[in-house]
Amino acid sequence: MELHVLKERQLGKRDPMIYGHFIEHFHRQIYGGVYDPGNPLSDEDGFRTDVLEAMRKIKVPVLRWPGGCFVSSYHWKNAVGSNRKPMFDKAWRVEDPNTFGTDEYIKLCRKIGCQPYICTNAGTGTAEEMSDWVEYCNLPCEGEFAKWRIENGYEEPHGVRYWSIGNENYGSWEIGAKTAGEWGHLVAESAKMIKHVDPTTELTAAALADINWNIHLLESSGQFLDWISIHEYWDGIHNDNNYADYEQVMAYTANLNTSIEKVRGLLAAMQLDKKIKIAFDEWNLRGWYHPNVHTVRQGVTKEEYLYPRDENDDNTKYTMADAVFTACFLNTCNRNCDIIGMANFAPIVNTRGCIYTYPEGIVLRSTYHVFDLYVNYLGDLVLDSFGSEPPQMAVKSKSGEEVTVDQLDILATAFGDREGYALAVVNKSADQAAKITVDLRGSGRAVRYYICGSSPESYNDAGHTGVSVLSEELGMFEEGMKITVGPHSVNVIQIGVE
Repeated sequence: MELHVLKERQLGKRDPMIYGHFIEHFHRQIYGGVYDPGNPLSDEDGFRTDVLEAMRKIKVPVLRWPGGCFVSSYHWKNAVGSNRKPMFDKAWRVEDPNTFGTDEYIKLCRKIGCQPYICTNAGTGTAEEMSDWVEYCNLPCEGEFAKWRIENGYEEPHGVRYWSIGNENYGSWEIGAKTAGEWGHLVAESAKMIKHVDPTTELTAAALADINWNIHLLESSGQFLDWISIHEYWDGIHNDNNYADYEQVMAYTANLNTSIEKVRGLLAAMQLDKKIKIAFDEWNLRGWYHPNVHTVRQGVTKEEYLYPRDENDDNTKYTMADAVFTACFLNTCNRNCDIIGMANFAPIVNTRGCIYTYPEGIVLRSTYHVFDLYVNYLGDLVLDSFGSEPPQMAVKSKSGEEVTVDQLDILATAFGDREGYALAVVNKSADQAAKITVDLRGSGRAVRYYICGSSPESYNDAGHTGVSVLSEELGMFEEGMKITVGPHSVNVIQIGVE
């Protein structure tokens, strides 16, 4: 296909926070994941140094915590100071020792150099408890909770700018679920108290692509909010772990814009699109596997509801399907950078995360290398591009329906701090290479950085590397240069970047 890129027509500048991440007190994300005191690979504060290094390499810009469903019965005061009180986590039905709390989370963010983003308990919690948390984190010394932080050894405020009121309180599975009317009122009162504590905070609240829910929320609270939060897992395999295969995953890429466009339209209709941005603050291709928990019938034995979570650790399941889908979604976020200011891959460590830990080391799954490509090789200015129609491919969805999708997903970018272009080119075909003819006003060296693996089923595991970032020198760029990308591949092609 032919691709024409116009640097003069910038669609917007993407916020680096669209490459954000998320971590929750679920399975081994915290304990035995990023936080593992006593492990020889951990530092003096108990953090795995190999995980920290991997997080720094992909320049994690913002990290959402502590949940997720976990947060809706979490009381932060039990997890600060010297007198920690263990809790029974009613969302995931395990005991949490509370040894990893607010101060440890802030240490983690400081170690990797990212913005903290705290999600508050709007399930069993109150507006006062939420605003007390902001006092603890952000006030210099006024009041009981800032003084408590100082007593705990943190003289300077933590300075947490981003706060979410609630998680998925619209859902029947969430502890403390609310009706649309109840939610709008609670968010307004919580936001009011938080802003009275620290007017510089940026607030979001749990939402979804639903008109009734969002109208109640925005009519009650729109004046307080800077963000609106939406979540999505396309392959919803929470209860059966029945993975969509490569072709079925490609079918999911046909409708990546749906939730974004619905929320965008509502914000525009309510004249809030210039004030409020979308935080797509929990997303992944695959739903987390946790059978017999978020159901009416609860599992009774741990064999029914707890031990099956270990199946999330099967690294052979995180293949080029996950990588290609992840790249397509990140392209979608870039193209909507005028309205999406943050996105958080869920989670970053273990479960369906891009980093997997075991006692002796880590595995960087295929999705990790997508973030490596996009963070370290792609530009921040999103450009207009056009050309001939991309080739089409017919795939079967998980329900058996035939779906037609573009074989190629292409994003054109430039750099705000230097010359050159970077094109993200995703080839969804399982077995067919693709050729693009590039027309842009540029010159210089052309290099292709890419991941593909030897097959669509390529994966990484301990002692096995099937997916990694490779590079190919393409020579000096000339108008009309033809560039070939392999099947099931994610590519970033830099032109004239020094």
